[in-house]
Amino acid sequence: MIGWGDVYKVVEAMLPLYTALALGFASVRWWRMFTPEQSDAINKFVSCFAIPIFNLEFTLHIDPFAMNYRFIAADVVAKAATVLVLVAWAACGGAKQDLSWPVTSFSLSALNNLLVVGVPLVRAMYGPPGQDLVVQSFVMQALVWLPLLLFALEYRKAVANYTAASGDESGAVCIELPGEKAADGGGDGRAAEAGRVHLRRRPSSWAPMTVVLLKLSRNPNTYGSVLGMTWAAVANRWHLKLPAIVEGSVLIMSRAGAGMAMFSMGLFMANQEKLIACGPGLTAYAVVLRFVAGPMAMAIGSIPVGLRGAVLRIAILQAALPQAITSFVFAKEYGLHANVLSTAVIFGTLASLPLLIAYYAILELRH
Repeated sequence: MIGWGDVYKVVEAMLPLYTALALGFASVRWWRMFTPEQSDAINKFVSCFAIPIFNLEFTLHIDPFAMNYRFIAADVVAKAATVLVLVAWAACGGAKQDLSWPVTSFSLSALNNLLVVGVPLVRAMYGPPGQDLVVQSFVMQALVWLPLLLFALEYRKAVANYTAASGDESGAVCIELPGEKAADGGGDGRAAEAGRVHLRRRPSSWAPMTVVLLKLSRNPNTYGSVLGMTWAAVANRWHLKLPAIVEGSVLIMSRAGAGMAMFSMGLFMANQEKLIACGPGLTAYAVVLRFVAGPMAMAIGSIPVGLRGAVLRIAILQAALPQAITSFVFAKEYGLHANVLSTAVIFGTLASLPLLIAYYAILELRH
């Protein structure tokens, strides 16, 4: 049973996040230390360096051969079902042929703060076995679901850019040419104007995908966790130890992950007119997806794989953990509903402790 000492440990893990948030907010709102461009650069650093190395550091030390594969299967089923529902929503026109809200809804319902909040809380409730499952869930999130989110964000951006570059409904593509003006193309189906040529042809549907794959191949988030898991498998198979110089190099960057992400969020908040930038309606939407839809999907995903007992309760509880800080960083980087994700992280984390204790009590009573 969780006691007041355990609650204090969770609060002790959460409050430093808000210290970084407050410093970021104050540095812009009151001290005027950073411009919006500098704030974007800080978020870029977090997205491209701090987060992938943070994920790498934790995956390096996992034991892939000791993971609970039934628990992992339930997590995959739950999140795959969520993806299918959101894809169907987008395909049926519920998102008006735009991927913006399906992508944001996936972030809200599937990505949670497993390490900072999840580890101390679940360890207090279920001991070391609960902590191990939360860490395994984090590894899957870093290995599978964050790259999937990046793919969706890049694809949405590529499609938007590709659509904007299309000249008309016939599929003409506008291409910028160097120089002052382009020569007239005559009667060969090309219309020339100042510095542009419009090619009258239907562009390939694979063009956005090519751009997406190229960008993902250059993104450290794509392969950071893969490298970590590869080393973890090799090290545990042949009992190898990571060289101290390598581990120190990884640690010095990974320790900046959560703190710099919250600092970046504080910078973002300070540049907004309102503290709750997205309004009460979207805040409620985010809360329902995070604390209701996420646990429900996990409960449903646990049925076909046959999760029972404490593992089932831990699976449902960890699915109700507050919003992942990483989801805000990526939303800010790609310009997609960062106001919604920042509100979900800040106020969801504050509200999560009583909600999770209530979940714990209900699950134990049903047990």
